Amino acid sequence: MLHFTLRQLRVFDAVARHLSFSRAAQALHLTQPAISMQVKQLEESAGLPLFEQLGKKIYLTEAGREFHHYCRNILQQLTEAEAVLDELKGVERGKLTISVASTASYFTPQLLARFCQRFPKATVSLNVTNREHLLQLLAHNETDMVIMGRPPEGLDLEAVSFMGNPLVIIAPVSHPLANAHDIPLSRLAEETFLVREQGSGTRIAMERFFADQGIHLTTGTEMSTNEAIKQAVQAGMGLGILSLNTIALELETKRLAVLNVQNFPIQRHWYVVHRKGKRLSPVTRAFKAFLLEQDVQPLP
Repeated sequence: MLHFTLRQLRVFDAVARHLSFSRAAQALHLTQPAISMQVKQLEESAGLPLFEQLGKKIYLTEAGREFHHYCRNILQQLTEAEAVLDELKGVERGKLTISVASTASYFTPQLLARFCQRFPKATVSLNVTNREHLLQLLAHNETDMVIMGRPPEGLDLEAVSFMGNPLVIIAPVSHPLANAHDIPLSRLAEETFLVREQGSGTRIAMERFFADQGIHLTTGTEMSTNEAIKQAVQAGMGLGILSLNTIALELETKRLAVLNVQNFPIQRHWYVVHRKGKRLSPVTRAFKAFLLEQDVQPLP
């Protein structure tokens, strides 16, 4: 008979999702030996290896893939049970688990602070990650709610916009175009652009916009964070396209300039997203209502 603990299930799920003992340890705030021990005990109980190592990488065995399917179902059932109990507790003591795109991290803490002033006994877990991981969280129903840019197609989601997300072109304050007005889009073909990684919402919106305009941009270094792009633009490595939400401090301190370009900014929106039909806890419903009732303006 298979014997396992809830701790072993959570450890196994983390290793199966990350396919890495070290990354699972980081995610669960445990040591790598502790992770390895829990997996070994689970494999001994199962009587079959759940992972195999080829070179430096680990993979799920056939037994591991089958067990992960049931493991996720069990953990999801427990999550729903917790949601029911939270509903009985009400908004005042509920827990909100929210995942946001990295760009949204520039304004989400301010909104959460205001929400927690209204509901001081509510607890919040905030996860900041990239768009690709957000899509995984939504697909696996592993978060209460997501704040992101353009919602994906192909998933059964409920998405409502609540705030503008204009994309602007940034340059060093010393750039020749920094004080120009009504810059033609064609002029941008002469510049080099620093871009976010493939799959980024900002990257997707930028590429779609310029493709529609029939303009080919020269792209230089690809970077995985907004901060890296801002630093590189300040250093004169090229121009960048970022959300206006992310550059308030740099504009205030005059470390970056927003170029006055025809047909800019690219007008996008922020959305609050969750799986359609998902049972939202009272605190999650309250936070969604809070977002939609705010007169939230894009920053700065």
